[in-house]
Amino acid sequence: MGKSEWPELVGASADQVVASIRAEHPGREVVVVPEGSFVTMDYREDRVRVFVTADGRVAEVPRVG
Repeated sequence: MGKSEWPELVGASADQVVASIRAEHPGREVVVVPEGSFVTMDYREDRVRVFVTADGRVAEVPRVG
């Protein structure tokens, strides 16, 4: 299934990161989540969560799950 995390994208624009991950893995759902939000703990190989700051920058390493 390819890559499972993208540490090089921390600090980048959320819009660019979402587009990049979708282009690289079109079958995965990319979900933008505000930093500090509560999320479910279920693991899904078809999902990547992108946690973002208030100014739209990636706050944590995007990971499959």
